[in-house]
Amino acid sequence: MSAQTYLAYDFPLLSAFWAMLWFFLWIMWFVLLFRIVFDIFRDDSLSGWAKTGWLAFCIVLPFLGVFVYVIARGKNMGRREIAHAREQQDAMDSYIRQTARGGDDRPSSVDELARLSEIRARGDITDEEFRKAKDLVLSGAGPSAPAPHTTSTSGR
Repeated sequence: MSAQTYLAYDFPLLSAFWAMLWFFLWIMWFVLLFRIVFDIFRDDSLSGWAKTGWLAFCIVLPFLGVFVYVIARGKNMGRREIAHAREQQDAMDSYIRQTARGGDDRPSSVDELARLSEIRARGDITDEEFRKAKDLVLSGAGPSAPAPHTTSTSGR
């Protein structure tokens, strides 16, 4: 009686599992390799020669180079990535604020009119000066408010 013996790797489902596992590990290896290459270029504390050395080490001996890099410099990889993400977020926030403001550093006409009203309420300019400055602001030409005069006709 000759019975055929099946081994575990002869089953098609297990074979598919092993193929998927190796494929996943291969993809994860490339993800790790690219993250390390990007980290090498992102790190400002490394000199050009050090970056070249690490890059050559990771290309010539990829497995050993990546493992040594992760052991030697892996602790700060996350910190550099977080710092880079914060810089990008700050740049995006700054761009959004600048764009929402209108792209220039001049205050809006509403802000200028409010400031003129405050100056008039304090008595630093007369009603005539307020009216002229308001016309300038609404027409979009000229400075936001005239400088308060030291010799005013209002006696203040």
